[in-house]
Amino acid sequence: MSSATQLDRERDLDSPEEIAEMVRRFYQDVAQDDLLGPMFNDVAQVDWAEHLPKLAAFWCRALLGMPGYQGNPFRSHALVHAQVPFTPEHFQRWLELFTETIEGGWQGPGRDRALALAYNVARVHSNQLLGAPVDTSGIEPSTAASEPVAATIGPSSSAGTNR
Repeated sequence: MSSATQLDRERDLDSPEEIAEMVRRFYQDVAQDDLLGPMFNDVAQVDWAEHLPKLAAFWCRALLGMPGYQGNPFRSHALVHAQVPFTPEHFQRWLELFTETIEGGWQGPGRDRALALAYNVARVHSNQLLGAPVDTSGIEPSTAASEPVAATIGPSSSAGTNR
């Protein structure tokens, strides 16, 4: 169960503080996950104290239009993929955990945009790295399927999830 299930359901992802809390809770679950944890902790050797602020900056840029994020997450993922290839299950699990975290703690337009962006990022990364978009059947909330997303992430983009 996601660590976000105890959050007040009236909260939205509408401030840097809320976004930082979402990032912290989500990646706490990712780091401890049997499938994703080894990719982040062992292969990518993520320094979480350094990485979490970058992730929060990405989400603040994507959801609130705030400056501060610089990077190319696709490139980072391509480097990890070259060491140990991602599988469709990695992308599906990442989305499952993200959805659990978001749905367990936030509601409103910011939440909907975050879900839509996460699904878009996973689709693009999966398509670029695996040659096919991630299968989201059974895990995709309706808001992620219908919400328009301005930011698309790909190998030439400087935006994306810095998972």
